[in-house]
Amino acid sequence: MPEVVFRVDQSKSMRDQDVPGHNRWHPDIPPVATVRPGQEFRVECREWTDAQLGNNDSANDVRDVDLDRTHMLSGPIAVEGAEPGDLLVADILDLGPVPQEVGDAPGQGWGYTGIFARTNGGGFLTDHFPDAAKAIWDFHGQQATSRHLPGIRYTGITHPGLFGTAPSADLLDKWNRRERGLIDTDPQRVPPLGLPPNPHGALAGTATGGDAERIAAEGARTVPARENGGNQDIKNFTRGSRVFYPVFVDGAKFSGGDLHFSQGDGEITFCGAIEMGGFIDFHVDLIKGGMETFGVRTNPVFMPGNVEPRYSEFLSFSGVSVDHDTDTNHYMDATIAYRRACLNAVEYLTKWGYTGEQAYLLLGSAPIEGRISGIVDIPNACCTLYLPTAIFDFDIRPTSGGPVRTDRGQCALTS
Repeated sequence: MPEVVFRVDQSKSMRDQDVPGHNRWHPDIPPVATVRPGQEFRVECREWTDAQLGNNDSANDVRDVDLDRTHMLSGPIAVEGAEPGDLLVADILDLGPVPQEVGDAPGQGWGYTGIFARTNGGGFLTDHFPDAAKAIWDFHGQQATSRHLPGIRYTGITHPGLFGTAPSADLLDKWNRRERGLIDTDPQRVPPLGLPPNPHGALAGTATGGDAERIAAEGARTVPARENGGNQDIKNFTRGSRVFYPVFVDGAKFSGGDLHFSQGDGEITFCGAIEMGGFIDFHVDLIKGGMETFGVRTNPVFMPGNVEPRYSEFLSFSGVSVDHDTDTNHYMDATIAYRRACLNAVEYLTKWGYTGEQAYLLLGSAPIEGRISGIVDIPNACCTLYLPTAIFDFDIRPTSGGPVRTDRGQCALTS
């Protein structure tokens, strides 16, 4: 087994670990370990909310989750010789749930998918599903089943939702300035247009005193993806993947977490993956001056691994850039088009007995494929959602006999 450079005791909050992680991006968070180019190492990770959600049949914990405490990241890990302008080459060797453990923390044999309430984070379909809901998933090797979504079993594509390098002071200032500008265009919006720096709930790693206070006040929130990588939520970023991260500070200061057992393209419920804690093994190297040499400045480049479920038959739902609720045409809006594809899939699944919330949770967590299928045919962009038929224990395809509607229970809801 590779050397463990960041350890997590899953019975403790990230704040109470022997070496705590962090939940803000800032160049001055001290590294907690150093690795060499060419080295293989293991990073253990806490589930992204620091285990605020439990293995139960209520979604009150989703409704009440403190988003200022998320994400709990492992690191930063310094890489010897890394300098601004380099590319950090990170190979994912292996990853998975917490090994050989069963317990109360997500990743200890189970995980969850949540629909976040409109008033606390929201999701891609929050106008249609404004209330919190949850599904618990049990892990069976590579596969997952849920008591909250009966009739479904699928193979997950394990991956980290979030890894990245630390920003420089200038880049951090740019992030906060441009995101504040966006928020200021509609400061009362629910859910908000962005999350500015907020010291409430901030964790600054091993920094103490005035340094910790400054990091908490200035640090960028970890919710969106940015130039350093961050929370990209790419489901094919799995074993065998190679990522080329821009380096903005000495040592690169590599951090991450937010491990997923499975996810559909788009993670549409916001907490749409099967969330878990666990481990991830890396091999790292450097390309000196690689940012300029290869023109990699605004986002990482990655090569997906060749590990994924072999589903060969799909039902594909399409959508165009028309808001059918208001009968309004939007010009080439791929977001509207993919939202409509998702809503079309939800409506179809309800014909078989699933509730809308169950269908929404399924589309966020199962290995669906989302695609931009047409982006040139004015005025309507076309997006498609590919749903594997083999994940169901019944024939989900349309037939002349019509759908067989069955009582399929309900997911966890709020009280």
